Amino acid sequence: MTAVSTPARAARRAAPRRRALPPDAVRRGALALIVLGALGVLALWWADTPRVAGAADWLTNAGRITGLLAGYAAPVLLLLMARVPLLEREVGADRLARWHAYGGRYLVSLVTVHVLTVIWGYALTDGHGLWDQGVEMVFHFPDMLKATFATLLLLGTGAVSARAARRRMGYEVWYYLHLATYLAVALGFAHQLTTGADLTDGPAKAGWYLLYFGTAAVLGWYRLLSPYLRDRRHRLEIAEVRAEGPGVVSVFLTGRHLDELRAEPGQFFRLQFLTPAALGRQPVLALRSPAPALPALHRQGPGRPQRGARRARPRHQGPRRGAVRGVHRAAAPRRAGAAARRGRRRHPLRALVETLPGRLTLVQRARRPEDVLFRRELAAVSAQRGVRVHELLGGRAEVGDLGAALRRLVPDLARHEVYLCGPEEFTADAVRALRAAGVRADRIHHESFAF
Repeated sequence: MTAVSTPARAARRAAPRRRALPPDAVRRGALALIVLGALGVLALWWADTPRVAGAADWLTNAGRITGLLAGYAAPVLLLLMARVPLLEREVGADRLARWHAYGGRYLVSLVTVHVLTVIWGYALTDGHGLWDQGVEMVFHFPDMLKATFATLLLLGTGAVSARAARRRMGYEVWYYLHLATYLAVALGFAHQLTTGADLTDGPAKAGWYLLYFGTAAVLGWYRLLSPYLRDRRHRLEIAEVRAEGPGVVSVFLTGRHLDELRAEPGQFFRLQFLTPAALGRQPVLALRSPAPALPALHRQGPGRPQRGARRARPRHQGPRRGAVRGVHRAAAPRRAGAAARRGRRRHPLRALVETLPGRLTLVQRARRPEDVLFRRELAAVSAQRGVRVHELLGGRAEVGDLGAALRRLVPDLARHEVYLCGPEEFTADAVRALRAAGVRADRIHHESFAF
């Protein structure tokens, strides 16, 4: 619903001369490590395969390759969603989620091809039918019953993760079904070592153990132990829930030792609310102001999940006064100015207006005047900082071409860094309009929390 822009040249002038890491260094390094790992897996097969001859041999080796790649991809995909602070800070939680989603499709495809080609290749070698060969392998090969169950779980998880399926279920249902992936990976691990010809002994087997048990350790720390320790340390509770606009509330949190969180406006948290109506929900809340008070913006209501929240069922009236657990700082503390210079993070509109460097232009897009959020607060901050504020009101027919409307409000729009805040549909439309208006893709910053 919001676009905040600042001239790119002004943002660059405000940038410090020294940087801890070059832009995108971690993102490129992570991708390079993933690719190098896949090449190393292929090298295992190459070193153990002197020759391939005949249709049966080709099929069997296709099964070996896809099995190795699938076994490698599974822990890598879990690591992407392990909430490692360095990755979430430098790559972005939404980008990691997209990588995970894309990789999940490849994993399901690899497993499917692996199963079909291995059974087909063995059937040709032994002179059996496909069904007989499949039954033989499942019930008589070591650890194949567990591997079969793991395959069914993985394929089922892939099915419920498809876009068409996600639209028909709430986030909580999808989330708990998605947890079956952990069980599938655990069940399939033994099969890889007992029947995988390339992993029976030596450094390859040791490396496979390191990959899987290292992944388990990272997940255990960042997904379980670290949030639990934060719960015990900070004891967050809901002090107040304040309506800000249609379907939008601010949740005010209190707790202990809040200064240790080093919370800053624009940072976001993942929380769980310990109330019967909200139990099991893990909304993403964007921070509006730092400790000692922690007001967090939360959007609820029907329709697709919005910025800062997941899909809310009609009976859910939002969080109420009470305890909070599962505290996870999804991004390490980052100043909005630093984020603007490095182009890696999107912040709520109020935090953007307060903290972005340079000359700012704020454009709020809404159908009706009463839908505009934080009008009084933003007016006060904008007057203090000299921010130009525009409200773009009306339906699509009234506003017309969004790109043209933005160019009228901001004539030098193409020279600006643009930060978007709003629902998924709005963000997608705004990105297309901005690109048509001449704004470079690397100057458009936004994040997505839709599942």
